[in-house]
Amino acid sequence: MAAASGEAQGLGPVVARAGLAILSAGYRAGLAAANLRRRLPGGVRCAPCPVISVGNLTVGGTGKTPMVAYLADLLVAEGRRPLIVSRGYGAEAGAMNEEARELALRCPDVPHVQDPDRLRAIRVHADACDVAILDDGFQHRRLARDLDIVLLDGLCPFGYGHLLPRGLLREPPSALRRADVIVITRADLVDRAALAHLKASAVRHAAPGTPVLTAEHRPEGVALADGSRAAPDWLDGRTVAAACGIGNPEAFRRTLQRLGAVVVRLDAFRDHHAYTAGDVARLADAAREAGAGALVTTGKDFVKWQPLLGERPDGDAVPVAALEVAMCLTDGEDDLRRLVLDVLPEPRPGGDR
Repeated sequence: MAAASGEAQGLGPVVARAGLAILSAGYRAGLAAANLRRRLPGGVRCAPCPVISVGNLTVGGTGKTPMVAYLADLLVAEGRRPLIVSRGYGAEAGAMNEEARELALRCPDVPHVQDPDRLRAIRVHADACDVAILDDGFQHRRLARDLDIVLLDGLCPFGYGHLLPRGLLREPPSALRRADVIVITRADLVDRAALAHLKASAVRHAAPGTPVLTAEHRPEGVALADGSRAAPDWLDGRTVAAACGIGNPEAFRRTLQRLGAVVVRLDAFRDHHAYTAGDVARLADAAREAGAGALVTTGKDFVKWQPLLGERPDGDAVPVAALEVAMCLTDGEDDLRRLVLDVLPEPRPGGDR
């Protein structure tokens, strides 16, 4: 990451960046071929119900899971029957991955199907839903969508300015021309001037008239290992060690600090890291040695930690907790709600959809 961002200096990182740039050229060629394939007859296929896609330009966390939960709650409140559809990246055979488990906790009454063939998943469940929410769907272009919502992380919106693997971009910023709406997430973690510059950049890359909204990941509470929950101010003044396997660990640190936590240690794993009992034990030992009063992770990581917590030694006294956050639109919430509802057909008479 330090090499890709340009933070690491010296001959080694320079050579590494040069090699990664060569690989990025190959990635760009493959991307061009894939885009051409989508323009051919049959390259894009339609689902039997409206599709709302949530995606991003970069690898890593921009807040797709909280946004999917936000949309699911909005649609349920409108009397709709949403179906969440995702690829299931990193899931073991027959099991849900961490995003699906987190969404199951957030939206227990909304079905979630994981299938690399998203069109097949929607068709199989067409009788049970009237709108599909496509999780991480911006690059899944073989499936037509009625609304493309693209998230930009306020802290790292354009993946260090390079395509994979030189940078974090899945597609160049010009791909924003396909977006119907752009949402800048973690807008509260950047200053006003940087946010204004980012909005201008998004407008420049997007199609004319594309709305650019802002959102923040608002802390909802703290989930404790014993099943109880506390308010976010549980962290205020508390010395903590943090650990996470998400795309933007620095955002997690900043959120904890804004809540008043004193972060004495941050362990960052790769996104979708498969934790073991040994990982959790080592993190707890490191937290204790750093003088932390708690070991805090994200909601996404916590669903993978929970089955492992019972395997910790009995003498382990460092409390384990997870910060729970929700997507909150700080600018343009009414616009997003209108855009979402505009793609849905009118309910049938008598409430039968």
